[in-house]
Amino acid sequence: MDRSLATRAFDTAYEGTPTWETGRPQPEVLRLLEAGWIGPRVLDVGCGTGLHAVLLAERGYDVVGLDVAERAVELARGRAAASGVGVVFVVGDALCLSARSPVLGAAFDSVLDIGLFHVLRPDDRPVYAASLAAVVRPGGTGAVVAWSDRNPFGRGPARVRRRDLRAAFRASTGWRVEAITTGILESRLEPGHVQAWVARLRRR
Repeated sequence: MDRSLATRAFDTAYEGTPTWETGRPQPEVLRLLEAGWIGPRVLDVGCGTGLHAVLLAERGYDVVGLDVAERAVELARGRAAASGVGVVFVVGDALCLSARSPVLGAAFDSVLDIGLFHVLRPDDRPVYAASLAAVVRPGGTGAVVAWSDRNPFGRGPARVRRRDLRAAFRASTGWRVEAITTGILESRLEPGHVQAWVARLRRR
């Protein structure tokens, strides 16, 4: 999908309740936290209404949330205000991040992608990976949770294969794949979840 059309589509989706907004933390995020995979300063990319960003901030993390949808960011700011935590939410394009951005501030220890990678066009995936690498410190971590090719075709975004993740997050884009495991993404679609790949990444 053309990026301008995609932006409008996401803004429209957030006028209602998108299928990926369940109101609960994704189980894979909780597992990543328990495993100590997420560093103290975090970029939540494709943050949506800010549920995970606020959860992290409540646990003491320094968080910036970024989303292309203005309506999502508006809702995220309201969520943070209601929770009484300080999260910076930014409207922006994850494909063109810069370490020199005064809005994003200092380099991140970790980047969290829960459901963004699988909406990117294949040609944009390595661009996206390099963009994330530009704002994560060397040795930092990344986590991507994406719809997997174990889901039947039909509704929903593109199905992602393990090799798609490895092709995007490679040495030339600044990353090393540490592990790709099976997981789930909870959803408002029946039966309440979809199959996912969970990629743990290390910034080179």
